[in-house]
Amino acid sequence: MSEVLLKIENLRKHFPLKKPHPFAQERILRAVEGVSLDVFKGETLGLVGESGCGKSTLGRSIIQLYKPTSGKIVFEGKTIFEEGKCKHVDLVRQDMQMIFQDPYSSLNPRMTVESIVAEPLRTYKKLSGLELRKRVQELLEIVGMNPRYIRRYPHEFSGGQCQRIGIARALALNPKLIIADEPISALDVSIQAQILNLLKKLQKELGLTYIFIAHDLAAVKHISDRIAVMYLGKIVELSDAKTIIKQPKHPYTNALISAIPVPNPVVEKQRKHIVLQGDVPNPINPPSGCHFHTRCFNKKEQCAEKWPALESQGKDHLVSCFYPVA
Repeated sequence: MSEVLLKIENLRKHFPLKKPHPFAQERILRAVEGVSLDVFKGETLGLVGESGCGKSTLGRSIIQLYKPTSGKIVFEGKTIFEEGKCKHVDLVRQDMQMIFQDPYSSLNPRMTVESIVAEPLRTYKKLSGLELRKRVQELLEIVGMNPRYIRRYPHEFSGGQCQRIGIARALALNPKLIIADEPISALDVSIQAQILNLLKKLQKELGLTYIFIAHDLAAVKHISDRIAVMYLGKIVELSDAKTIIKQPKHPYTNALISAIPVPNPVVEKQRKHIVLQGDVPNPINPPSGCHFHTRCFNKKEQCAEKWPALESQGKDHLVSCFYPVA
């Protein structure tokens, strides 16, 4: 494996509640609870889980759109967050960028394409005039957009085109790490494949590193080198994409993979689908022990008493489970 670009140690993000919750002992929502990860230079780390598991909050905490509650973040050997304090914010803003989920709401409707893509260049690179316009046109061409569209507004484009504009803006400062927060979930299926292929092409050409956040394991499998599975604010399984898909160990990962449809009606009919009982527990008042034990098909008494550590179950395969699936 190549060198570590981003190192996260025991990261937490808690949101205080303005009003007391009837079922909570504390007035705290624990969105991210003790996540530790290494992201290697040039890889794509897929981050998957159901809605509300904390994956988007983790991404926003890494880039410090949300200030983490505690933990440590090291980027290229420099500590950018520790002991409740953010450091080197300018470094974070230039070398880490984000692609947002909703391509429409992430673009200012009152700004032209030129102004949207040029904004980070004006702020950090101090470009102006002809030099600025030339760079904006170049960025649009890189993402497959006609550079003559620079005077148009976001409402004049489709969802896929708006997402390309968002990607161009993210590339403006030549970042080293891009956090893609469900960048295809709001798009048509035919457009999703185009955006995924564009991201893979840009990674190869520009040497980018991605954290790709999604709840669709089929999409994550297509683009990721490694996959981390989150459940209720914690990482429950981490390995390379092939191992996660072919040999999942955690019961929750098994359930997610069983939900991926197979484009063969004969094979699909013979597959065993794992249907989880109940809903995702409330992060304000999570279950004791392993948070997944209330829905787990493989649980034992021990699971309700203690949280299982993230331990090795093979080469570079980490699982947080007392009774992993054989």
